[in-house]
Amino acid sequence: MDSVNNKTIDELLKHVSVRSFTDEPVTDDVVKTLVTAAQAASTASFQQSYSIIDVVDANLREKVTQASRNQRFMNQGGRLFIFCADLSRNDKMAQNLGIDVSHTIEGTDATLAGTIDATLAAQNMVIAAESMGLGVCFIGGVRDNISEVSELLNIPEHVFPVYGLVIGYPKGELNKIKPRLPFEAIYHQNQYQTDKLDIVKKYDDQTKQYYNDRYGHETDRSWARTAVNSLVKLPRSFMKKYLNSHNLSKH
Repeated sequence: MDSVNNKTIDELLKHVSVRSFTDEPVTDDVVKTLVTAAQAASTASFQQSYSIIDVVDANLREKVTQASRNQRFMNQGGRLFIFCADLSRNDKMAQNLGIDVSHTIEGTDATLAGTIDATLAAQNMVIAAESMGLGVCFIGGVRDNISEVSELLNIPEHVFPVYGLVIGYPKGELNKIKPRLPFEAIYHQNQYQTDKLDIVKKYDDQTKQYYNDRYGHETDRSWARTAVNSLVKLPRSFMKKYLNSHNLSKH
């Protein structure tokens, strides 16, 4: 890629996940800045269909960590935010206006809109955090035991946790940046092109070398194995039942 003399793009291209944090606290003032930056993100039809839970109680944070495959870094330094798709607020406002939107709120597209809103807000928060010298890591594991996490966080109907986001001050040396799929593998013009498998296979060989270098020895890990193994190990086939129980994605 040609170098770009742009500080924002430079920061984006340096992104790595951080799973080791110092004990330096992330202050409430910093949290307010991060949440305000998150709120500046685009949102579908100005619905703002998301909420952010900052898990500050130590005992509660430990329980959420244990329920999320017990990934210990979730409870070591920094802050743990849970980003939720939230259709509840708009439903209540509709009721206040005397308008019944329950059929829409309980539909799959509304669930997608809430998920997208939460994701756009979370990415804004990540960009803001990294620009301030903070490290970040998304936690999809909050969905592994989503019913337990929801109970711990008092999640009502029409709301569900999409993922967690740990933000704190990095401890130790950061991992090298993982090589992403080549531009040619991602970029399509006008129509979807199905003849990109050779590009993807070459990229997979490149990522195997990345993991060999990262671990300091020969490994069979690569992008494809990592991605496919996650699909095998984490089907989360209970999600539809869970969403339906919260009156979401019912049709």
